[in-house]
Amino acid sequence: MASSLTKDSARPGTPGSEKTFFGHPRGLATLFMTEMWERFSYYGMRALLPLYLVAPGGLHLDAGTATAIYSVYVSLVYLLTMPGGWFGDRVWGPRKTVAIAGGVIMLGHLTLALPSSGTFYAGLALVAIGSGLLKANISTMVGQLYDGPDDPRRDGGFTVFYMGINLGAFAAPLIIGTIGESVSWHLGFALAALGMALGLVQFLIGSRNLAERSSVVPTPLSGEEKASTLRKAAIWAGIAAVFYAIVGFSGHYTLNWILVPLTLLGVIVPTMVLVRIKRDKDLDRAEQSKMSAYIWFFVAAAVFWMIYDQGGSTLSIFADSSAENSVFGWGFPVSWYQSVNPVLIMALAPVFAWFWLALNRRGKEPSTIVKFGSGLVLVGASFFLFLAPLSIAEGGHKAAALWLVAIYFTQTVGELLLSPVGLSVTTKMAPAKYASQMMGVWFLAVTAGDATTGLLSIAGVDLNKTGIVALEATLAVLAGGAVWMYRKKVKELMGDVR
Repeated sequence: MASSLTKDSARPGTPGSEKTFFGHPRGLATLFMTEMWERFSYYGMRALLPLYLVAPGGLHLDAGTATAIYSVYVSLVYLLTMPGGWFGDRVWGPRKTVAIAGGVIMLGHLTLALPSSGTFYAGLALVAIGSGLLKANISTMVGQLYDGPDDPRRDGGFTVFYMGINLGAFAAPLIIGTIGESVSWHLGFALAALGMALGLVQFLIGSRNLAERSSVVPTPLSGEEKASTLRKAAIWAGIAAVFYAIVGFSGHYTLNWILVPLTLLGVIVPTMVLVRIKRDKDLDRAEQSKMSAYIWFFVAAAVFWMIYDQGGSTLSIFADSSAENSVFGWGFPVSWYQSVNPVLIMALAPVFAWFWLALNRRGKEPSTIVKFGSGLVLVGASFFLFLAPLSIAEGGHKAAALWLVAIYFTQTVGELLLSPVGLSVTTKMAPAKYASQMMGVWFLAVTAGDATTGLLSIAGVDLNKTGIVALEATLAVLAGGAVWMYRKKVKELMGDVR
């Protein structure tokens, strides 16, 4: 990336003012590369995960259990962004938290690389914890590179950063997936560890270009708060240890003793957080009204992510067993499907940005509510499309790869309609008291959606059956229709937010 660093006339005092990264503070290059390598390791491992879980040479689990494990894992990554943000704000500061997170993620991938089912789940837990710590804090550091919200380069900086995410996500299945499926599952997981190691090394070297306040703990814990937090953590850890010791020694332990509590946590915690904010007496009438509107968006987003994230589990497992994974006679690993979404995001995101701007100039840009509802309808449509390859497979034939590509394409267009709008509306509708926490609340919609998928799988629901797929598709389309039908009511609740 050195060739893209040029002399700049940035304002004095701006981090990295001597040189820039595509016209942005040089620290953005450090964070761009850190996030790219972290996403490379994360998406590479995620592409292999469901395939390894069902493979005879892997853990050889049934599809339902594999989907439940995958869904619980993804829901935990997003659930842990809230405590991850808390550690950055109260304990270590963003920079130190990201450095520690990178080390934890690397250790997790190395643990996954060990040829033992006993260490496998410990590795998954470490990657989830590290990802939660990193995800919440690295975006904060991107914002700290600029002179406040009004810096004209700020939005562009986040766009460049977002490209790093998708570059890593695109390359990972092609490299890690190929090695994992063709050579060795554990070598694939080891490559993910190497990717995170590269990201961590360049982060530590380039951290001198970050904003000084990234090392500051914004609201450090007092001595009394530290003691109280440690005491509560020790009590809960002790209760869990005693409970699982009793279950284990009594001979009743199964994987569901872990999966069920974690999936329930993924549904209960988001509900509790929303209820707590909604019932807060400190919120004025306008803020209460906006939160009522936001709950509509949150529930709709949970339905969206419930279907969308099955692209990495249900669709991947289907492709492994029932698809003709070749184009014009050229075969490719199943994990390569996971590169379709990021390459489409990189290709289509600029088109969408231009399209909304063009419509806005004509006064015809759709409202936030219409975009959101359309995203839901499209993710539902993607599962109606899924019914075709399912029917082909039930007839004893292999479904063509292009069916799956069409499903991923439809989901990606839906994501581009819903995800950026969801992030934007979250920041706009956040009550002043919860301004810094609301992004974590948005991520909880992903947690709730994936936890619901996990609960269905644990309950024995076969997510690759036409009836269930049709039901999920119908639910998403109806949710999108409901958002559109009640758009006037929601718009009224949103107040001055558009």
